[in-house]
Amino acid sequence: MTPAHAPLDGARMRRALRLARRGWGQTAPNPMVGAVVVRGGKIIAEGWHARYGAPHAEAMALQLAGEAARGADVYVTLEPCNHQGQTPPCADALIAAGVRRVVVAVRDPNPVASGGIAKLRAAGIIVDIGVEAAVAAELNAPFLFTHTRHDRPFVTLKLALSADGAVAPGDRSQRWLTGENARRLVHKLRANADAVLVGIGTAVADDPALTVRHGKRPRVAQTRVILDRTARLPLTSTLVQTARKIPVEVLASSPATGRGEALERMGVKVYSAPTLDAHLQGLRERGVRHLFVEGGAAVADALLGGGFVDRLIIFRAPVLLGAGALTPGTAVPTGERSEGWEVVERRMVGADQMTIYRPTSR
Repeated sequence: MTPAHAPLDGARMRRALRLARRGWGQTAPNPMVGAVVVRGGKIIAEGWHARYGAPHAEAMALQLAGEAARGADVYVTLEPCNHQGQTPPCADALIAAGVRRVVVAVRDPNPVASGGIAKLRAAGIIVDIGVEAAVAAELNAPFLFTHTRHDRPFVTLKLALSADGAVAPGDRSQRWLTGENARRLVHKLRANADAVLVGIGTAVADDPALTVRHGKRPRVAQTRVILDRTARLPLTSTLVQTARKIPVEVLASSPATGRGEALERMGVKVYSAPTLDAHLQGLRERGVRHLFVEGGAAVADALLGGGFVDRLIIFRAPVLLGAGALTPGTAVPTGERSEGWEVVERRMVGADQMTIYRPTSR
């Protein structure tokens, strides 16, 4: 990257990243991608991957730019693809459009789609790589993980904590710790995952639906997953009663006699495995690339203790639950940089503080 271009390159790539986010919950198994076409120092066209199977970001932007794309600079948040999939190769489209330069945030780790950078350079197009790379990689962290790890899904654990570090009162008399704004945001976070998981304690106490009911609906409804050792999920629960419409899986280790069969008759899929590790591997084999986990305390302990959490989202509410409240047994980060964790993002969501952490060991 030429130093003289650096300030403008960053601003234009940040615009491309904002465009990419418009595909939230719609593009999987493809990544979210944005593109900006600049000529004569001005943005002349923009594009984003709006939905799986729809035109890619570069194709959308080039179509809008038309002949004005010749000699232009194109900013794209992920390496242009180099294969024929649902749509033609974006690298070929950029070459055919006669662009002068392509600025890429991060390389595509998918061996099927990668190679676009090399093809562009072979055609004489200038390619600069790495502008806003950290932000671009974070946006598509589950996608990038999928192409480097195949033994389990990318796991995002969401916890709502009181100011004194508890997840619920001892008697579970208070269902919600966080405010309405935070709860709505959780629905948006669910929308970008393939499956949502809770433990049987949460499933019994709260009778959740685990669907996306606020904001833009995801392209594909998330599978609802219950970690339930003996398969005791009530047949009258909301999850079981809606299992024929939206998939529900029960992950058991020692199902009680007849319980698995009873759930299966209601449309629930029951999978038995001896360990959490084996269950995660099974989810990945069944196509779950991004698993969003919402608790409770025992599930959080198991995932954190096993080193399975790739992103930890903590909503800290301005309430105190006091003695006897339920707390995670495994220590969770609290500061800007707790041992083993670093902050990705921190902001207020209504009256609640949201902090996103990623592990520093991987």
